[in-house]
Formats: sequence, C-alpha cells, structure tokens
Amino acid sequence: MLELRNVARGKGRGLLPDDPSLKRMIREWVHGRRGLSADYAALFSDVFGVPFAAGRGNAAPVPSPVATDLAARLAVAEAIDAPLIVSLEAQTQSFRTLDRQLGAARLLQQTEAHVGQMTDLWRYALPGAHRTVLAAALAEAAALAGWQALDLGDPEKAWSLHETAKAAARESGIPSIVAHVTAQQAYALLDLGRSASAVTLIQHARQAANGKVPDLLRSWLWAAEAEALAANGAADEAQEALDHAGAALPSQGLDESLPYLFLNEVHLARWRGHCLARLGKSEAVQELANAVNLLDPTFTRAAAGLRCDLALAYSVRGQHEEARAEARVAEELATRTASARQRRRIAALLTSGTGPSGR
Repeated sequence: MLELRNVARGKGRGLLPDDPSLKRMIREWVHGRRGLSADYAALFSDVFGVPFAAGRGNAAPVPSPVATDLAARLAVAEAIDAPLIVSLEAQTQSFRTLDRQLGAARLLQQTEAHVGQMTDLWRYALPGAHRTVLAAALAEAAALAGWQALDLGDPEKAWSLHETAKAAARESGIPSIVAHVTAQQAYALLDLGRSASAVTLIQHARQAANGKVPDLLRSWLWAAEAEALAANGAADEAQEALDHAGAALPSQGLDESLPYLFLNEVHLARWRGHCLARLGKSEAVQELANAVNLLDPTFTRAAAGLRCDLALAYSVRGQHEEARAEARVAEELATRTASARQRRRIAALLTSGTGPSGR
C-alpha cells in the first residue's frame, strides 16, 4: 500500500483512502465483489509492471495486502547503497559512545529500533555487495543491543539479539565480527552462572578465529576466556590466558577495523585485576588501583565494574574499610548508568563478599 500511495502522489492522483478502507477495497477486488476503476487499474499497472484492466475479471489478479506490503519492503530494500550503510554504522557508533557514558537504560529502546530497521532492510535486500556489508553493520549493532540488554539484567533478550548478530555476521563472511559476537554471547551464560559453558563458547570462537583476525581481537578473545576461566575457578588456565592476552595486545591498542573494541594496557590491567580478584589473589589490588588512576573517565560503566572489583580485592586482603569505600563509589557509578548487572554484583559483594562476573 505504501508503494501504491507513492505512485498515486507521483501521478497527482491525490490522497487515497485510509489503510483500513483501502484493505477492504482490495479484498472486494480480489473476490470479484467490486469492479476496478480506470484510475486504480492504472495505479496497479504502474506498481506491479503488469496490465490491470478496469472492471471485473482482470488479466492479472489484484494483489493481496500481504503482497503489496512485500512489494513495498522490497522496494525500500532496493534503496540500500554505500552512503546509507555508512550512515547506519555512524549511528551505531554514536550509540556506543553514549552507552559507555550514560548506560543502557537510556539507550536500549533506541538501539533495538535501530537494529529492527537494519534487520528489515537486510531480510528484504537481494544478494549482492550491499547486502553483505549491511549484514556486517547489523551484526555489530545487534551485538551492542545485546550487551545493553545484558547490562540491564535481561540475559534472555541478550542471547536472542546475539543470535541475530551471529546470523548476520556469518553472512558478512568477516571472521573478526563472527568471533566477537560469538564470544560476547558467552557473557549471558556467565550471568546465569553457567561458567563452564561460557568457557566452551569463547574457546570455540577463539579457535575458529585462529590466524584470521587482528592481534587486538586475539588479545580480547584471550582476556574474555580468562574471565570465564576465573569464574569457573580455573586459576592456572586463567593466568595462562591472561599471559596470551598480554602477549597479543598491540602497542597501538586501537584498530580502525574493530570499532566495537576498546582494549589497551589500562583496560587489560582492569580485566587482569578482575580475574585475580575473582580468584582471591591479593595482588589484584595493585593491578586495579593502577587501572583506576589511568582509566578514561568517559567509561562510566567500566569504572563501576572496576571499583567493584577493587572492593572485592580489598575484602580478600581483609581491608574492609577500603572495601566499603570502593563499594560505595561503585554503587554511585552503577546507579548513574542504571546498570542492573553491576548493581547486582555490588549487592552480592556487600552481603557476602563475592559477586558474579562483570566486565
């Protein structure tokens, strides 16, 4: 019906009836209860490229509302070009920047709408270079929305969004995106307490990506695996994975081909401190304290997790006053970003001295 209205406007036909009325007219045409006027016959002929005759008994059947909707979606998808995809990617990047400062509560609805629009375009786009590039952009956007859902305490939605991300990533054929969205999905498992399954999923992603991805992503995959291993109580394996992460981390710490990754020496130190704190290692305090002093202040949610880890590390060392002070700062930061995930960790820490995994 959208395409029908567009053609009518182009012909100066004026406004068509509202959607319910137009649907009723189409049903009557389809069932032969109403004759097709010359004006509508001309409109349908232009929309579908086949002749429609006025009156009853057209040479070509009048399309159903479902068919006209499909035609409209296909027509919109045909408009996909490189500038449009660049614009969609820029929007995703804007959501990333806002997310790390403001938190997911203020953004998830917008990000989901963004993902929905991109998914609709992708599903109706014909095969070709533009569809493949759009698939890559969709995978990154869906993974961001999935991470936001996880931060708001909804692992089921997070898992579903990552399934969309993986499907699009596989079509993109880009190993880096496939590895990233697959490994990130494991955090839904960690939040459900299924640390062994999380280890398995991340190891699968890392091994499949071996030799196919940039060093920055290799470092990230090893660090994610270390976190899952630490959550599973595998101290030696976690330490070995952290060593691999450090060895793989490039000195630059940035890669323009990986806009979804923020990983440098400071972030890796934060990750290492988290793993050591989870394992009850007293040396975690120094790692985390150094990271506190060097962390970019715009990473508000990351700072909440870092302070929570530092509180846990102080608690392990018996420094309870310091632990309480850090927990209060962590709680303030988590409240600012409305992070249900970090607030759950902090509550667990304050009541029992331990907390579930966080990043």
